[in-house]
Amino acid sequence: MLPLKSMTWVLLLLLLSPAIINLSTSQSDARWAAKKRRLRDKVHKMFYHAYDNYMIHAFPHDELKPLSKSFTDSLSELGNLKLERLPQDYSGSALTLIESLSSLVIMGNNTEFQSAVVWLSENLTFNVDARVNLFECNIRVLGGLVSAHLLATDSTDRLGKGVYKNQLLTLAEDLGKRFLPAFNTPTGLPYAWVNLKYGVMENETTETSTSGCGSLILEMGALSRLTGDPKYESAALRALRKLWSMRSSLNLLGTTLDVSTGEWIEYSTGIGAGVDSFYEYLFKAHILFGKEEFWRMFHSAYIAVQKYFRHGPWYHEADMRTGKATYWQLTSLQAFWPGLQVLVGDIAAANSSHREFVYVWKKYGVLPERYLLDHQMLHPTEKYYPLRPELAESTFYLYQATKDPWYIEVGESIVNSLNLYTKVDGGFASIRDVTTMQLEDHQHSFFLAET
Repeated sequence: MLPLKSMTWVLLLLLLSPAIINLSTSQSDARWAAKKRRLRDKVHKMFYHAYDNYMIHAFPHDELKPLSKSFTDSLSELGNLKLERLPQDYSGSALTLIESLSSLVIMGNNTEFQSAVVWLSENLTFNVDARVNLFECNIRVLGGLVSAHLLATDSTDRLGKGVYKNQLLTLAEDLGKRFLPAFNTPTGLPYAWVNLKYGVMENETTETSTSGCGSLILEMGALSRLTGDPKYESAALRALRKLWSMRSSLNLLGTTLDVSTGEWIEYSTGIGAGVDSFYEYLFKAHILFGKEEFWRMFHSAYIAVQKYFRHGPWYHEADMRTGKATYWQLTSLQAFWPGLQVLVGDIAAANSSHREFVYVWKKYGVLPERYLLDHQMLHPTEKYYPLRPELAESTFYLYQATKDPWYIEVGESIVNSLNLYTKVDGGFASIRDVTTMQLEDHQHSFFLAET
């Protein structure tokens, strides 16, 4: 038994320890709160450095070239790596401004948001002879307009009285109508490319990706709900159901397919480029529209991914028919996956794979486009970093789910890397080669919308 004097000290410590712990906890909380404020202010400045340079040097063209302080009319180039069939008389659709609308609201800049809405209402037209990638135009332009319409009409009354009369929704519906000719195929799977003025061009390629025809339901579904016209959601839903019917007996889908025949072209598949957003959209469509059908599809697909692609914390690619591994590589687009896992509730798996992406980010300073897992080295040609948002997004979701301050430190590392390696006088430039940090004269519009 303890002596009386010792017992007195023990009791005193028991009484005082909660106060000591509370004091140290409150001091720690105050430090993290101060750090978050500093980082928030830093990101605020980064946004305006990118946005102001776009407005000065590139607007109303599509995207900023930050090194030369000029512009590119890139809407018709998105997804068009060979730069084929570029329009001659297209002079931009203010793509970066459209993508910045929701970010302006997040930054609390209702004045600039209103100015942008008014300008787009009076000047933007989609009656242009431009062949665009359906997937890219949907997620960036239609998504940007629909999101901004929702923000313009919510209960906070952020626009001046009488300013907004659904002009953005009118533009979104006009664009949605221009998408519909792409769905006129024997399978209902849409062409990857559509001309905004003339529809599907003669001799258009019939090859598309799983993402290309399986990532349309959020924007087109929302457009139907907002306009009361079901044809947009119906077209996207028909394509999604057809795509799901083409899955293998293992519940896996390939990467590329033919929209006329409904046959697979590329059987090797994973969670990266060409497939990534198919998974993301299935689950988010379940959240947005509440349909059990979307959950059933996603649940089956998710179990298959975890069974056939996962190898410890990494995800490789596999043949959709056999489940046998094909390529052992990490791609920067895969970094969305931990964020999706957080939404699903699989936090342990999300944390595990997220840490591997962070390891590669810290190894190079940014996340290279492709990293060969089996050789623990960069892909010899895909060594670029185009200011992608996926790792930052997953870091955000994991912090929100866990409140673990380690994720704040990861966020700080991302912010510091972007400022150190990509910030230039005229904005933020993409990185052409992560081994030399050589820059490329391009500030992608998604940098303002997402990163």
